[in-house]
Amino acid sequence: MAKYPTSPLAPAAFPDLPVISGVSFATAEAGVRYTGRRDVMLALCAPGSVLAGVFTRSATRSANVRDCQAKIGDDGPEGAALVVNSGNSNAFTGKAGDESVAAISDAVAGVLGLPAARVFTSSTGVIGERLPHDRITAKLADLAAALDPAGIAEAAEAIMTTDTFPKGAGSEIEIDGKPVRIAGIAKGSGMIAPDMATMLVYIFTDAAIPRADLQALLSRLTDRTFNCITVDSDTSTSDTLLLAATGASGVDVTGSTAFEAALHGVMLDLAHQVVRDGEGATKFVTVRVTGARTETDARTHALSIANSPLVKTAIAGEDPNWGRVVMAVGKSGAEADRDRLTIRFGDILVAENGWVAPSYTEAAGAAYMQREEIEVAVDLGLGTGAATVWTCDLTKRYIEINADYRS
Repeated sequence: MAKYPTSPLAPAAFPDLPVISGVSFATAEAGVRYTGRRDVMLALCAPGSVLAGVFTRSATRSANVRDCQAKIGDDGPEGAALVVNSGNSNAFTGKAGDESVAAISDAVAGVLGLPAARVFTSSTGVIGERLPHDRITAKLADLAAALDPAGIAEAAEAIMTTDTFPKGAGSEIEIDGKPVRIAGIAKGSGMIAPDMATMLVYIFTDAAIPRADLQALLSRLTDRTFNCITVDSDTSTSDTLLLAATGASGVDVTGSTAFEAALHGVMLDLAHQVVRDGEGATKFVTVRVTGARTETDARTHALSIANSPLVKTAIAGEDPNWGRVVMAVGKSGAEADRDRLTIRFGDILVAENGWVAPSYTEAAGAAYMQREEIEVAVDLGLGTGAATVWTCDLTKRYIEINADYRS
């Protein structure tokens, strides 16, 4: 199904996700851009469901994102529908993009008996090409007839673009003696440097929670998960994360630390899978920064390291070039002191007190860099600020994939 070889960092298989009561899924081959593969996903949430969302802050965000932003703050007794297509992002398409969103929303509303205000659309793929929305609306009757509570795996496949594997994560916990379930899917491989959420992500739970509380929880956890990953430092025009709570379990999770921990786990799992599928990735890289003056400074340093093409290519070449880490810290703009800086590769002390550590050997560093999972740790020695960011290496495959992306 994927156009490119599966990432060496991919999980062994798509997980067995819990079925979420109150949600059903369907997919179709609409031929938006691709042929012979699913490229449209429909998810229907039962009446009483509440939705929360976070979206890209891009100034050139798509018509779909703008429409979702306008709708997400409203509650209603009706159900809600999510319609997602891959292959075309419907971004930078002017009034035509708005017309496509309206046409899809109205058509979905008519088929499912919902208000158009409860239809949320997403598009992902090539920027600047008009969305052939008639190909999507032509499939809506088939999609409605095929809705299945167990169809989430196929939905994960339908939203892929340059992804090499479908991404899913789930959790089932017990609260007040009753089960509460969470299941989510994501797409993302390149153009990943979130500034809100990232990529396209759809998470569903049968928990009961007011929309305002759900929104606050989602925003808080997004900053600890999707906003802490980067593949190539580029923020998409289409980034959307929607979280739907059907309430079907009858369990009110407002203020529940157990539910928050479970949701955090699902979101972090999906975020890590996006990094593991970074275009051309061969290494999963954790960047930990401690000892910064503030948490903001720590995050600035961590992203400077994670986004540096020189750091990323050194890791791809399995070169323990710690000087590139020094460079990335120095250029970040956040406070740093050369003589207080400590750098480690995993448990290997590389540099301290302004120079290479006496115990460090190039052989040890080179051996460590051969691993698939790498940790770069930096301590600034200035304060208590800390941050962790996840990224991948930068290989020739990234260039190849993006050079022929529209071909």
